[in-house]
Amino acid sequence: MEEDNSKINNETVEVTKNPANKKLTIFNFIFIAIVFVGLFIYMVCVDGIDNIIQLLKNVNYFWVLAGLGCLIVQWLCEAFVLHLPIKRMYPYQHFSNSFKVNMIGQLFNNITPFSSGGQPMQAYAFSKSGKRVSDSLSAMAIKFVVTQTALVIFTLVVVIFEFQFFASLMKDFLWVAIVGFAVNIVAILVVLLAGFKKRAITIITNPVIRFLGKIKILKHPDEVIEKLSHSIDNFREQFIIIRSEKKMILKMFLVAIIQSLAYYSITYMVYRAFGNVGIGFWQIIPVQAFLLLIMTFVPTPGSGLAAEGGFLLLFQSIFQNGTINMSILFWRIYTFYLPIIVGALFLLKKDD
Repeated sequence: MEEDNSKINNETVEVTKNPANKKLTIFNFIFIAIVFVGLFIYMVCVDGIDNIIQLLKNVNYFWVLAGLGCLIVQWLCEAFVLHLPIKRMYPYQHFSNSFKVNMIGQLFNNITPFSSGGQPMQAYAFSKSGKRVSDSLSAMAIKFVVTQTALVIFTLVVVIFEFQFFASLMKDFLWVAIVGFAVNIVAILVVLLAGFKKRAITIITNPVIRFLGKIKILKHPDEVIEKLSHSIDNFREQFIIIRSEKKMILKMFLVAIIQSLAYYSITYMVYRAFGNVGIGFWQIIPVQAFLLLIMTFVPTPGSGLAAEGGFLLLFQSIFQNGTINMSILFWRIYTFYLPIIVGALFLLKKDD
């Protein structure tokens, strides 16, 4: 078992040092920079420099700071939801380390397609403080189930209470919301299935892995199957222990609700910062949730272009004329650029 975990740790280190991955990371940063510059040029062309300067002069910085407060609450809640299962496995774990690992995950989630780089880098970061990669991945799988369940339930409740406004604003896009909810529910069920029925998962995954090996997409498919089997076994062991911790799961769920609320609230804070009124807080929340569902289907780093385009498409009818483009920029600074900057600072920070 120790030898297997050592191999997994080594593979994680190799991923971070692989030149191809470095080139891909550089490419993603260039793409992010191009999107940012492109958005700014678009704003100048559409709104004009004078209007942009006037907007910045008139912006209500109380709401700007409130948006920053929501972002920090989201970070703290997400780190806490990750911290609880890790601390259950490693009682010496400090919240400061969990917060650092969470922010590193934020960085790599935002610079990789489909947020695929976050969990491997978090597992690597945890391994540097003496935690097994398989344990870290198990904790993250449990966090995923709780967080996504809280997200789906919270969003459904808000949509139900504000359904008339939501349906009138969405019109022809309701089917995307339904698909998005379905995908999230299926993802939750797959992870739960891994915790309860290993064979049900391996019946599906093993033929796929062997097929990918035959067409030369995957090297050493048998080794991949073996490692996957060990990971599922470890997850099931931790899952059995942690699911008996009902108080801890409930605490994770409640904090995940606050995390979702804080993230969704950022859009309302941006809405008010530029003098917009007339639309209520609880009306903007389900629309923001819908935008998040759209973004999960886009394979660009940080859902670049789709996030900006989706925000424009969904919110332009409820933002005052001349404020939507600046609002997009501020929203992306909160939800995309700041997590990258802060995550990078934590990545560069030397371990104590």
